[in-house]
Amino acid sequence: MSEKDTTDLYQVFDQSTTVLMQALNTSYLDAFIETADNIIDNGTVRVEDGVPNEKIVKELTELYKTVDYKKMDAPSIRRAIQMAMIRAIKVDKIQAIHQITPDTIAYIMGYLILRLYKEQKSVKVLDPAVGSENLLTAVMNQLNLELHENVSGIGIDNDDSMISIASISAKMQGLDIELIHQDSLAEMDIPDIDLVVSDLPVGYYPIDENTVGFETRASKGHSYVHHLLIEQSVKYLKEGEFAVFLVPSNLFQTNEAKGLLKWMQDTVYLQGVLNLPKELFLNESAQKAIMILQKRGNGAKQADKVMLGEFPSFKDTDAFQKFMQEVVDWEEKDLLKK
Repeated sequence: MSEKDTTDLYQVFDQSTTVLMQALNTSYLDAFIETADNIIDNGTVRVEDGVPNEKIVKELTELYKTVDYKKMDAPSIRRAIQMAMIRAIKVDKIQAIHQITPDTIAYIMGYLILRLYKEQKSVKVLDPAVGSENLLTAVMNQLNLELHENVSGIGIDNDDSMISIASISAKMQGLDIELIHQDSLAEMDIPDIDLVVSDLPVGYYPIDENTVGFETRASKGHSYVHHLLIEQSVKYLKEGEFAVFLVPSNLFQTNEAKGLLKWMQDTVYLQGVLNLPKELFLNESAQKAIMILQKRGNGAKQADKVMLGEFPSFKDTDAFQKFMQEVVDWEEKDLLKK
């Protein structure tokens, strides 16, 4: 990954987005989508009803010429897009549900996944809450480096802007990702999946009639959307394969957890729950964990030792590396033991 490539591309993103934001009188996010589409379209500036004017068209055209994303590697491009999204969140004061999965967490999730799929030449990955696609593409890039084979993805989201960002990200990184704009809890027309990875939105799902038939739905009132998404995505997962989720650390400590646990007993093996450092979160109630599930069937079995723990501070490099080695040893000697 080239830091210079990332910085150069982000600066063009930011400068051109700011120009378009003012010219089109729109949000930073919408202006970024417009400018990224222009860049993908060989630097061609879209003009409607004389807007933007010729002066701005010339300014943008010259700015686009200063970078060539096609000569950059995928991780550098992904990180530049991530930086633009962080900027959009600050400028537009975007709600928390649209905030992106931090790189550190995305890399850890990808690192844990690598050993689980090292024997597979082809992996199709699903993210049912894809958002701006940072987590999905970070994991796919790691798998691509390791496997050098066919890694493809499916991303689902019901937000127009997030699907647009995800489309830009996939195109610029040259990744094979099918994006579907729909409610992820509706029936999905997708093939069986080799891997699920997702930073799940947390909260209540408002449309109760759509949850009929879900085992994880609440007995009364609204159901937790993260419970429903776990059940929904595992439904499309091949037997014996893994789902790696970012979930609230208190997932099993709520009153609604009974339905989730009952569903899990018959459908998946809970193989690991790894709490992320408390320092990453504003308060203890916001703390998240990486949860590893394996769908029953096709020879899958409960690991002799469920991996439970909490990452040490990322600032303590030695302790962090020691913990990661313990997790890797567990994966290779216990979870994947034949």
